[in-house]
Parts: sequence; C-alpha cells; structure tokens
Amino acid sequence: MFKKVLIANRGEIALRIHRACQDMGIKTVAVHSKADADAMHVRLADEAVCIGPASATESYLNIQSILAAAEVTGAEAIHPGYGFLSENATFARIVEEHGMVFIGPKPDHITLMGDKITGKKTVEELGIPVVPGSNGAVETTEDAVKASNSMGYPVLIKATAGGGGKGMHVAHNDADVRDKYILTRNEARANFGNDEVFIEKFLGHPRHIEVQILADDYGNVVHLGERDCSVQRRHQKVWEEAPSPVITEKQRHDIGMRCANAMKKLGYRGLGTVEFLYEDGQFFFIEMNTRVQVEHPVTETVTGIDLVREQIRVAAGEALNVTQDDIKINGHAIECRINAEDSETFIPSPGKIDFNHPPGGYGVRVDSAIYTGYRIPPHYDSLIAKLIVWGHDRHECIIRTRRALSEYIISGVNTTIPLHKKISRDEKMVKGDYTIHWLEREFLKK
Repeated sequence: MFKKVLIANRGEIALRIHRACQDMGIKTVAVHSKADADAMHVRLADEAVCIGPASATESYLNIQSILAAAEVTGAEAIHPGYGFLSENATFARIVEEHGMVFIGPKPDHITLMGDKITGKKTVEELGIPVVPGSNGAVETTEDAVKASNSMGYPVLIKATAGGGGKGMHVAHNDADVRDKYILTRNEARANFGNDEVFIEKFLGHPRHIEVQILADDYGNVVHLGERDCSVQRRHQKVWEEAPSPVITEKQRHDIGMRCANAMKKLGYRGLGTVEFLYEDGQFFFIEMNTRVQVEHPVTETVTGIDLVREQIRVAAGEALNVTQDDIKINGHAIECRINAEDSETFIPSPGKIDFNHPPGGYGVRVDSAIYTGYRIPPHYDSLIAKLIVWGHDRHECIIRTRRALSEYIISGVNTTIPLHKKISRDEKMVKGDYTIHWLEREFLKK
C-alpha cells in the first residue's frame, strides 16, 4: 500500500480523499492555490504545497507544478478527484512516466471514453445499448441536416469532447440544425479545443440513470447498482438518489451486469460510471465518466462500500475484496448538492461564511470543506457541500432529508438550501415522477 498520496484537487473532494487516506494509514500531501491557503484539507493534510495563484489554469491545472510538488514531497501516487485533471489522459501518462501511480483508470481508457464518438462505438460493440445517432463526427452543415432527417426530429447536436453540459444543443427542424450546428462547433472549439460534433436522437422525457462500476487489474468487475440523477439544471445535477424510484430489481441486475461484463472485456481498472438516458423501459448509453463522481456517496450509503478507499486499493495493485453476490442494496439514499448560489437566480455567492451549522442525527452525512469564518473564493465551482441522507425506504429518506435541510444553517452567503427544501416537498418528487426536464420546465417555473 502507498505510504504517501498527493491530492490534486480542492474543496470537499480533496477532504474526502484525505479522510480515506487517513483511515488507511496513508499520509497526504495537499496542493493548493494561493486562494485556498486556508482550505480545510490544506489545514489537515500532513504536508501542503502552494502550486500557484488563484487561477485554476495556473494552479490545479498546472501539471508541471503538481508533479514538482509530488516529487519534492516523495508522494508515491496522485489522486485527481473529479474535475480539473481527473480525466486528462496526458496527465495520467506523465504521472506514470515519472514513476508514480495515477489513482484512476488506465490512460488509454480515459482517452477512449473521453471522446464521445469512440466511447459510444466501443460500448456498443461490448453489448451496451446506445442512443441512435450519426455514424461518427458530422463534418458539414448539410451532412448534419441529412443525419437529422434520417433519425427524425428533435435531435441533439453534441461536441465529441464535451462535458458539464457545454457544447450541447437541441434542434427541431432543418433550419434549427443549420444554426445549432455552427453554434455547437464554435462552443466546442472555445471550451474543449476540439470542434468535432455528432448528432443523436433527442429523447423527449428521459431520466438520467448511471451505473457505478468497480474493477481491479485481475479481471474482477462488479457493479454497485444505479443512481438516478435526473434532477438537473442546465445539464448540471442538483439532486441524486439511489436506487432509482423507477428501476426494477431485474432491470438493475440486467443493466448492471451488461456494464460489468463490458468493462471486464475492456480490461478496465478502477472506478467508472456508465451513464444512460432511460425512457419507456429502455436504456441508452450517453457517456462514461472515468473518475469518482460527485454523487458517489449515495452509492456508498446504500451498499456500505467506501468507493474512494477501494479506488486507492485497486490503484495500489490489490484485488477486489468483494464479489457481485456480496453487494446488496440497503434502503434508500438522497444527495442534495449545496451550492453557494442564490436559490432563485442561481447567481454565485462567494464570500465569508459567518456561521456554519451542518445537520446531524441518524442517517445524515455531510461532505463539506467549509467552516465558520471560511471565505469562499470566487474562482472555482460553487459547490460547497453535499448533504447525504439515508432511510430504510424512500419515504423515510425524504422525510429525513426535509428534517436535515431544516437544521442546515449557512449564513453570510446565499446557498441553494431553500431550493432543496422546496424540492423535497414537491408532489412529483415525493412520487418519484420526474424526468431530466422536470426541474427547469416545471418546478422552477411555478
């Protein structure tokens, strides 16, 4: 096992990784920008190294500075968390070339799944159902129109290197395709440095269902059930739960085993999330994330498996210590993403936290790196906390979520806690009757 791990991230995920390492007897190195000098994971880590100014480009995305920090401190492995360099195959390769371990999948698999077209073709060949779409990248506007007509409107024009809801536009007719095709290519070029786009059939009322995979280097692969991440705003997840209120036990087993078997054939290693749109009882692959997910705690809560710990174990060359038969879904879990934003306008609200009182009690977990007196910097994502709640069943879980939200006090900045309070009491949420369009098209317009 590793003796020292460098955490190449910030915020709640950096603290989450630090805690897993501490539980395993592993020393940690925190890297941080100047803006994060007072961050909680920096205070708690065994060592801390400043790697640059506030700008993420000059700090958390600065490969040279991160590697230098790892070498100076003698770190044996680097954990990238999520975001930043977590799905950067070049970074993963460079880490390995420098004699350290990248705690994540093999670089080739990051590259494979990072390209939406190649990833889609690969999983289709491995037996995973996919959304009908163009055969590869669409090179011209007229080709885009032809492809759209062949599958029928509406269609979704997507950047091949896209992510985070960027580089995606819905088109409803030929004229719309011509406009959105150019717009999407321009966005893709600006955000990802790659203007290739492809086209998929746009599903009208799907849910977003994702399957958690865990694999080692010895051909052992398990799935840990699914998460329902359909409550979204601008393609960003707001509320996640496990298991999904609409997936049957048979469906869970069937799609889970398809994913596990596909990753076994691929020779995949580490954590991975296979994401689907689900409509009318059918699953359609959209992408695979080759990293730990923001919403991983809901899976941990219903399975009892520490995913970050297992991710570190697998990277260290250890075999899985669980089989598929060992994995049972126990109860229900909900995660509320708490952002430092106005709950109605969604305008970011950086600044000093005057008071922070997280909820507690049976079945309540808070993953957060904020504290009273902490100043939220304006330079990064607005996620400041994740409230994770467990119940014996979904009804109990929702009631407990309401109670936990009523106890949660963060003052000095605006947060989305009021939004989650309203969501938890909405009739459609209580019934589990929602799709990926529900939050924006129905709930927020009330």
